[in-house]
Amino acid sequence: MSDNSIWRTIASDARARGLERLWERLCAGYLPNESKDSIWKYRKANNEDLPNCGWKLHVSATILNAPRLLQRVAPLLVESGVQFKAARSLLEVSRLNSGLLHTYSQVGKVITVYPRNDEEAVYLAERLHKLTLRFRSPAVPFDLRFSENSNVYYRYGAFKTIDLELADGTRVLAMPSPSGELVPDIRENPRPDWVIDPFERVNSTRKTRQRRSSRNSFHVLRALVQRGKGGVYQAIDVESNPPRLCLLKEGRKNGEMTWDGRDGVWRVRHEERVLASLLKHGINVPKVYSRFELESNFYLVMEFVEGQSLHNLLLKQTRRLPISHVLSLGIQVADFLHQMHCAGWAWRDCKPKNLIITPRGKLVPIDFEGASPIRNPDPMLWGTPRFIPAKSFYQAARNGVTDDLYSLGSVLYLLITGRLLDGASPVAIEKLRRKVPPELRDLVSSLLADNPRQRPSAQSTKSRLTAILLKRSPGRMPLADVKAA
Repeated sequence: MSDNSIWRTIASDARARGLERLWERLCAGYLPNESKDSIWKYRKANNEDLPNCGWKLHVSATILNAPRLLQRVAPLLVESGVQFKAARSLLEVSRLNSGLLHTYSQVGKVITVYPRNDEEAVYLAERLHKLTLRFRSPAVPFDLRFSENSNVYYRYGAFKTIDLELADGTRVLAMPSPSGELVPDIRENPRPDWVIDPFERVNSTRKTRQRRSSRNSFHVLRALVQRGKGGVYQAIDVESNPPRLCLLKEGRKNGEMTWDGRDGVWRVRHEERVLASLLKHGINVPKVYSRFELESNFYLVMEFVEGQSLHNLLLKQTRRLPISHVLSLGIQVADFLHQMHCAGWAWRDCKPKNLIITPRGKLVPIDFEGASPIRNPDPMLWGTPRFIPAKSFYQAARNGVTDDLYSLGSVLYLLITGRLLDGASPVAIEKLRRKVPPELRDLVSSLLADNPRQRPSAQSTKSRLTAILLKRSPGRMPLADVKAA
């Protein structure tokens, strides 16, 4: 979800407003210190013996339970006189857990505690673990978990800001090694070689379950996406005959939980249902090979579509696409939306990043986590800014079809002009590109109309685009000139 949709939900949902007010009161009472332009509010320890580095504790939470969790742990931390910080708002909690604006390594780090020594770190970790044991929360990437099913994580890192300039001139956060040499503070390495983990003697007395993979037939080649709700990986299914390239889509338990309690697992399971329905209707979307669960996360094994996204194609362009190519691409998108709407679904995320161009020039749509049944509209807002009408955030939930039509207009506008829509009053196409057929300009304007009822259907849009293309190139098949770059 975008920041806009989060704040619209807070403004319109009584539960969300109550949680935000509680969070603000707790931060005002327990975290009196803040820095300009910082996403954090602090309670600084009233002493000078805070080391330069040590064991940081991270307490994970979701936007739904963060206020109750802070309410439970803050008295302990204040009584201990330890320094700690928390995100300044639930919007920042959501941003942290998405892993997008503040990097993937920050997922789950809603509260950070700075113990003064190893003994205090172990004592606080044990107490925090007991206080938060029954809370649902996302896992913190790269950190070590205090114990199985714990919401407390830890890593060794810098407490104070010390910069180190690397050989390439970049500056990174650093900490002193035992020899006094400054070394980079690498979040992906939670336990440097020179430190002894004081938590191991505690965890060695706990009975931990041996975790086994429910599927071991996949060899992951690379991560394509990493964020709070889950990752997307290119992999090889070595048990298929012959071995085949595939896509692993991961839904993380409690990852990027939204106001209605949906997490990464729910999203990927929902996408599986959508894909099954679309494939049943004969629509060209990625095939689903299998599914499995591992450590409470859900994985969907899908067809890997060879090609590149329309977004990446446009980034590589040094000149705008010929109008004939624009029309051919538009026909394919409109045709897909028409088929999807006939199958009973609204996509709600039509954008260039979700359209793959195969080597043969065909468009294949991907990513249906936000798709909504037309007859039973999803009340949760969904979509990407610039590809969804801003006014939709203020209106009651609709069936999503008219938002798809607006998205189609946004994609066409980008293909024609080379520019994203900017605000509610976009620059007229004729001011950005000459010799655009007036019928095409009028069609895009209709798709972007403020009044959803004025937007032509996907089927009508496809017919009008085809007529414009045939008028420009009599006898040409509509899709013949689409080439993958």
